Amino acid sequence: MVSLRLVLIGLSLGMLSACATQTPATSPAPTVPAQERFSDHPGVTVLAAAPAPAVQGQTLYVPVYSEIFDSEANRAFQLTVTLSLRNSDRSQPITITALDYYNSGGDRIITYLDEPIQLGPLASTEVVVDRTNVSGGVGANFIVAWQSVAPVSDPVIEAIMISTASQQGMSFVSPGRVIEELQP
Repeated sequence: MVSLRLVLIGLSLGMLSACATQTPATSPAPTVPAQERFSDHPGVTVLAAAPAPAVQGQTLYVPVYSEIFDSEANRAFQLTVTLSLRNSDRSQPITITALDYYNSGGDRIITYLDEPIQLGPLASTEVVVDRTNVSGGVGANFIVAWQSVAPVSDPVIEAIMISTASQQGMSFVSPGRVIEELQP
């Protein structure tokens, strides 16, 4: 009986917190140096020097949605965006050389890298845009550039959007699309 009561209290508190009014941020998060942002991620190395000449690489466009319209055009639903960067090669590292976030108007909002980062074999990392940060708008996107000094399998770069409010929740994935191949 006591455990049922605790479960009901927990559910009630969860529903009440989901109903809380969210105040969207209108400005992007401050720029954080790559060393500070990625240094504690396993398999990720921040490179102080320029990487060796590349033999393979790509620039990708990743569409993301910091907010989407709900049932009406004037009613937006805010989403948390997680950009996932995964090195799918089992033996070679890749280097991420650009990681920029753009808004619906095509304006760069945040540059996440002041130095390149290296993802070890099968390593991954992520960048999160909080759901209260709607500066990207419905047409936000990331531009990600990667390269490798040896032939590798293409990395998996995709965005996951998720949010809940009251009893409504949604999540979906948006894959990166190659817009440029590196010509060594």
